[in-house]
Amino acid sequence: MKKILLILFLFVQTFLFSQEKWNIKFYNEVNNREISIFADNNELMPMSAQFTFKLTNLTCTLPNDDIVVIPPQTKKFLIAKLIPIKPKEANSFSYTNSYNFGNARQESFDDDYIYALPFEKGKTQTIFQGYNGKFSHQNEFSLDFDLKMGSPILAAREGIVVEVVNNNNRSCPDISCAKFNNRILVMHSDGTFADYSHLKFQGAVVKKGDLVKKDQLLGYSGSTGFASGPHLHFAVFINRIDGKRTFIKTKFKTSESEATLLEEGKSYTKNY
Repeated sequence: MKKILLILFLFVQTFLFSQEKWNIKFYNEVNNREISIFADNNELMPMSAQFTFKLTNLTCTLPNDDIVVIPPQTKKFLIAKLIPIKPKEANSFSYTNSYNFGNARQESFDDDYIYALPFEKGKTQTIFQGYNGKFSHQNEFSLDFDLKMGSPILAAREGIVVEVVNNNNRSCPDISCAKFNNRILVMHSDGTFADYSHLKFQGAVVKKGDLVKKDQLLGYSGSTGFASGPHLHFAVFINRIDGKRTFIKTKFKTSESEATLLEEGKSYTKNY
């Protein structure tokens, strides 16, 4: 029998502006000339991966460039099997892969959910940049709340904290500074994520893995990262494998309405 030749090249790409190396591992095992590729996902959220294979004398159970969703906190999740075509001949394989947090295949979500304004009761705040804003929200459903430095930020929706970036103290009004955003990322029950960005240095009071309730204190506003002044950047999205995001319009409870889409230039009061 000819010697089996196994060649593995692994390329890993995380999502755009990531400051965290996600705790996921890919590896392979050989059993009776079949190669199994597995993943250990130690994160509290699903992770999505995409593979491109180059095979010699092997077939693969996973089509090239297909997206696999790996459940949270899962060990030895089977990604693919590579099976010899001619059992007595040598084979080889290589692959490249990319991965990102969340379910990149997700399309549906809770469109009826009513969010709480992410600031204190009794306060009135202005939306100084709304959906598709000209400064930094082009083609993006994101909101900038005009919060002063050190203002409390409250959870707009219950969920689990899946990322906290807390140690940056730099900012500038240019996209190059986005890597310095202090932020809190919360995953909701429907698989969407809320991004609370530009918190002040050491401004988070929650940590990764915390379960948070609606209106719970998350941290304090600041001006870190891609910012020209203190504010809270808030957006809800579904993550994609290539680092792009599908942004979702969010309805809020205000003193005037039980469910409204917030508009740029308008002020809203929280009376609950």
